[in-house]
Amino acid sequence: MNRRYFLKNTGLAGLVLPTILVSSCQPGTSQQKSTNNAASADSDNFELNEVTVADLQQKMEDGTSTSRSITQMYLDRIKAIDQAGPHLKSVIEINPDALRIADTLDQERKAGKVRGLLHGVPVLIKDNIDSADKMATSAGSIALAENHATKDAFVTARLREAGAVILGKTNLSEWANFRSTRSASGWSSRGGQTKNPYVLDRSPCGSSSGSGVAVAANLCAVAVGTETDGSVVCPAAINSVVGIKPTVGLVSRSGIIPISKTQDTAGPLARTVRDAAILLGALTGIDPADAVTQESTGKTLRDYTPFLDVNGLQGKRIGVEKAFLEGHEDVTALLQKALAVLKSKGATIVEVEIIKKMRELGDDEYKVLQYEFKDGLNKYLAQSKAPVKSLPELIAFNKAHEDQAMPFFKQEILESSEALGDLNSPEYLAALKKNVITSRNIIQTAMQKHNLQAISGPTYGPSWCIDLINGDSSGTPGYSLSSPAAISGFPHITVPMGQVDGLPIGLSFFGTAYTEPELIKLAYAYEQASKTRVAPTFKKTTIPA
Repeated sequence: MNRRYFLKNTGLAGLVLPTILVSSCQPGTSQQKSTNNAASADSDNFELNEVTVADLQQKMEDGTSTSRSITQMYLDRIKAIDQAGPHLKSVIEINPDALRIADTLDQERKAGKVRGLLHGVPVLIKDNIDSADKMATSAGSIALAENHATKDAFVTARLREAGAVILGKTNLSEWANFRSTRSASGWSSRGGQTKNPYVLDRSPCGSSSGSGVAVAANLCAVAVGTETDGSVVCPAAINSVVGIKPTVGLVSRSGIIPISKTQDTAGPLARTVRDAAILLGALTGIDPADAVTQESTGKTLRDYTPFLDVNGLQGKRIGVEKAFLEGHEDVTALLQKALAVLKSKGATIVEVEIIKKMRELGDDEYKVLQYEFKDGLNKYLAQSKAPVKSLPELIAFNKAHEDQAMPFFKQEILESSEALGDLNSPEYLAALKKNVITSRNIIQTAMQKHNLQAISGPTYGPSWCIDLINGDSSGTPGYSLSSPAAISGFPHITVPMGQVDGLPIGLSFFGTAYTEPELIKLAYAYEQASKTRVAPTFKKTTIPA
């Protein structure tokens, strides 16, 4: 959940009262420039910088590296960059069995068994995804610090089957940013504050903050995040990586600490569209434990790489959100440059207007999420190994451990969700029906009217200042294309589009249900034509020019 955009565009916005700004940096403007006060990219000579999954496979195939040596290099990198150095705090826990798993996979390779493109590749997963090993699944909460799952989440099991090394778990906005109306993205009571590797006092966005930062900072090649509304695509865009929020139903949610059965999904983060497509294929599948995956029968693929087409934009019609054609001048300039690339590769650009209509659904979306969060979390906790077995017990735990659990912001969303009824409530059923039907109609009508293959625009604006006192700021213009895809359950891909004063901006493509192949074509073709990703240099702050 990207709380910043969500608050700005729902009834929650009225709960954010004006306050004196107390933050680690001042709100960014186009007159602020990033300082060169950290290591340059040239001085960061990590051997695996910017490597792809294919690069890692080649190293293992030709014998220059093994899964064990690659895993060890990433473990050393995490120790040097995440736990020390810039102290990114993107990884909340290391898998103590990672090297042992890598050894086993090396033995399989030596015996002639290679499971696929992820064989021997270290992968980080978000700390709301169950893993039946020595790591906890906590959603960033100290209340669940000893919650050790007895069964892998479906996506964790899929990764193991694909031969991935589960390297560790990533930090996140606690409870996937569904705890307080003034939380700071990337902060959790268990993991602390994750930092943006481009400018360290800027937000990494969330809630999959650690996954986005770890991929951007080369702590792994690929990572898994989860999204309810913006939690994959926002940290991807803000950290200059690729993020895919799949159609709800393409990837199982069983074994993932929930917010919403209507909107939740896991999704890949990677530095390239190709690697994101590889990871997506490893995550998909029909799961009897998650009924919504039955809807993807006949639509699920285990390999999305055939859709990586450099000519994928030729003859395509892409809608651009009209609201984003003016606003922050530097973001608008990046967008116009991106649109020129799309046109040069054969795409036709059509102006559309859906954001204004979607914003009218904000209150209903929040209501649906609250009802489903209460129901889903109670079910998850009841069968877990956590000391708290229900939402009321969690609320009580936080109050009893307030100094540790709530040092900066409280738990208004937990408390207001607990006060609601069950999923038979007329209020919930009415909001759910309006949300799903209206959102899908808005998108499908626009796409059919203009014969579009996707709708595009800036994923988010520039990152804002980390502020643990007031929470996420709304000081920069509110670009976002997360909610249309999130509320409708439709797929969404973001690709690096460039930077504004050293702060990454992403370009979105989203479409209708199960159009991931088409979106991957568009995103890949744009990526290959633009090549805008630049590795982070861990600048400390921003100062006025």
